[in-house]
Amino acid sequence: MLRYLTSGESHGQSLITIIDGIPSNIELNIDEINEELKKRQGGYGRGGRMKIEKDKINIIGGVRGKKTIGSPISFEIKNKDFENWVKFMSPMDEIDRESRIVENVRPGHADLVGCLKYDFDDARNVLERSSARETASRVAVGAICKQVLKNFDIEFVSHVVQIGDIKDNKVYEFEYIKNNVDSSQIRCVNKDLEEKIKNKIDVAKKEGDTLGGIIEVRVKNVIPGLGSYTHFDKKIDGNLAMHLMGTQAIKGVEIGLGFDTASLPGSKVMDEITYEENDGIKRKTNNLGGIEGGMTTGEEIIIRCVMKPIPTLYKPLDTINVNTLEKYKASVERSDSCAVPACSIVCENVVAFVICKFFLEKFSGDCLEDIKNNYNSYVKRLGDRGWKK
Repeated sequence: MLRYLTSGESHGQSLITIIDGIPSNIELNIDEINEELKKRQGGYGRGGRMKIEKDKINIIGGVRGKKTIGSPISFEIKNKDFENWVKFMSPMDEIDRESRIVENVRPGHADLVGCLKYDFDDARNVLERSSARETASRVAVGAICKQVLKNFDIEFVSHVVQIGDIKDNKVYEFEYIKNNVDSSQIRCVNKDLEEKIKNKIDVAKKEGDTLGGIIEVRVKNVIPGLGSYTHFDKKIDGNLAMHLMGTQAIKGVEIGLGFDTASLPGSKVMDEITYEENDGIKRKTNNLGGIEGGMTTGEEIIIRCVMKPIPTLYKPLDTINVNTLEKYKASVERSDSCAVPACSIVCENVVAFVICKFFLEKFSGDCLEDIKNNYNSYVKRLGDRGWKK
């Protein structure tokens, strides 16, 4: 079973991750992993922290001579900013607990409930772990999973379709997104909207406010049959939703037409099925986003996620002191005015982990060669039933 565990605090020494279940003989390209980490740090609207950190992965175990060896892969992403936080965050030395104490808890953040749950008088203990800094680990995990899946021509891309009230209603082909998204600071492929969105972010920043938005993740060349209808926790769409909702600031997930299906009749929602000898079994449309009955259909997977505005505001909202219960303005931590473009990279790699997990469960094997044999055998059987890759 593919699984991973992350550890580390936002201003701690480093982020530590162990990922278990990657088969042997996968050749890793560390430059591609670091490129994903770099993309996570970019995007218009990011704050001062991104000027400090230059994230790079340091693989510690599970890889030899650039190839996986089947054992758990461990890696580290150092926090350069720890140099400025040693006297506040050192794990085993005496620390200054008062200078950076957080008592005026922020609405919309984990601060208050975390203090109540774990019996803290300092929300620093909460925010250091609940921070989106942890998503650097998940991006690296997803980047490793992508390098497994590229052996089977599975591709991923993501882009921003809305920030604030500015929405891109156009529909794009996968290749168009792939070829244009990285040249945009907003990760929006509609060039007509780019300056409007940047101006919107500038206004929010000037007013001490923040903006959320909607991200779309697309996955291409996934075989039919990943996931299962036989039990709720085997459904791939359920797992995708869980992992994406477990990503910081995500408040909603939809697949295909998603919530729009509520206003449409079934005849406008379901994807009609055709068969032609040259093309095999196909769908006329892809309204359900490449998933039916908890299983992939072979069509492109289309997922959208809603990211709420970041709760750290430079015009702080009313709150209380968690210890005295007196009324205050919320604490202000260094933050972004908009992190939707960066979140698209996070969500893309979270999706990559889930797809890889289900792929390896379906075509399980200890090494790449065994997985390829199992995969090719399945493709042949599908071909005998009328489906063509």
